[in-house]
Formats: sequence, C-alpha cells, structure tokens
Amino acid sequence: MKNHSYVGEVVLNEVKIQEGVKRVAQQLNQQFDDAVVITVVPGGILFTADLVRQLSFDISMDYISCPHIPGDRNNRSEIVYHQNINVTGKNVILIDDAIESGGTMKRLTEHLSNNFDIKSLSIAILFVKPSRVDIPVPQYFAYEMDNDELLVGYGLPWKDKSRNLPFISKVI
Repeated sequence: MKNHSYVGEVVLNEVKIQEGVKRVAQQLNQQFDDAVVITVVPGGILFTADLVRQLSFDISMDYISCPHIPGDRNNRSEIVYHQNINVTGKNVILIDDAIESGGTMKRLTEHLSNNFDIKSLSIAILFVKPSRVDIPVPQYFAYEMDNDELLVGYGLPWKDKSRNLPFISKVI
C-alpha cells in the first residue's frame, strides 16, 4: 500500500479490528432475533460488511448519510435517508465505524427516533472516544479509546482519503 506521510502509529491492527468486530457481533447476537441495520455511509461500510457476516439473526439492510468533518460536534449538514426498508415496529441498529465527538451520531439517532415509529434503536460501532457527547440509546462497541486523537483508516478518512486502510492509525 502507498506510504502516506500522515499515517502514524497503528492503534488497531487488522487482528484487533476483527477481534472487535467479533465482540460487537456477540453482544448483538445476545440481544436480537431480527433487526434492520442502517449503515452510516461512507464511514460505516467496512465495519458493517465485517459485522453483518457474523450476526446470527435475520437482518434487513439500509443506509443513511450525514456528511461531516470528523470531530465536529455541531454538524448541521442534511441527513439523507430514503427508508428503502420499512422500519415501523422494527428493532433498528445504526452502524458506523466509531463515535468520535458523537455530534453526528446523536443527530442521526434523534432523526430516526423522532420521525419513525421504531420498536427500538441501538448503535453498533467498533470504538468510542472519551469526550463524546451523551447519546441516550444502547451502544454496542469493542473498544474505548484512551484519548481523542485524530485517527485514520478502516472507514475513517483523512481529507476524504485513506478510508480503505485495513488498520486504524494516528494522524501525524
């Protein structure tokens, strides 16, 4: 893979990522018999692809987007959700790579809760950062980071690039 000058120390290597995916899948498998999983695109695509293959319950899949700058607590960009799958009366799991500041994820959960008659709403992410905002829905995650350093890879971008790195590293 091309050497990127901004890619620093690896925080989660490929093995740790897959262990985290397995851990989140186990948590979800204990809680659900069926659900609609809604991927936050583009960041949640890689985690969703790995995660759903380890789920032992029936799922339907959809997607939602809300373009933002990572770490932006005051994201006011448009939420785009076409509701390709009917979520009325369903368990909904919103899947993304991470909760960094939490501002965008909070808006997405409020949007789904306020506009759709869903049975339950949960979040599945690989990791969370410590200074995230409170989001009052169940959250299933594998790792809690020690700090709020800027990260890149496995869905996380740096200047809209490098989401495809198979690991997560610090940005330098």
